[in-house]
Amino acid sequence: MDKLWYIWFILAALFAVAEIFTSGFVLLWFGVGALVAGLLALAGIAGLPLQIVVFLIVSILLTIASRTIFERFILKSSPGRELKTGVEALPGLIGVVVEDSAGSTREGAVRVSGSTWRAFSLDEEPLNNGEKVIIERVEGASVYVRHYDAVPSWRAPKSLKGD
Repeated sequence: MDKLWYIWFILAALFAVAEIFTSGFVLLWFGVGALVAGLLALAGIAGLPLQIVVFLIVSILLTIASRTIFERFILKSSPGRELKTGVEALPGLIGVVVEDSAGSTREGAVRVSGSTWRAFSLDEEPLNNGEKVIIERVEGASVYVRHYDAVPSWRAPKSLKGD
């Protein structure tokens, strides 16, 4: 048990490296918790049970604190911005039609953010496989979409004569 601090430091490094590959900004705090537990082990101040408790307390408190700071200060400093996750984040996203619309309800399927949703067109035009659409709203397990103009107006071709 003399060399237990090695394990904590390796664990801290693994959490820090794993954070690079995730977007949640959580694993870093577990890395800091492991580092604090490793420092306790290195100093010989605490035994393994106390090291584990310190690891968990530091990790969880830092995770809660960072989430609170993020929501309270960063999101509020951006007017009109709020944290949207899951289904709430879908409106405004662009998806791709993966199944043509068919039947009397003109139901199709759209893939957006890695998930496939039952889709209904708000336009008069049917949904065709491969088209881009923008999600307008979500109702239950269905999305209501409009066709998306792939070329923004600011990128439209200009006249060569300068008209």
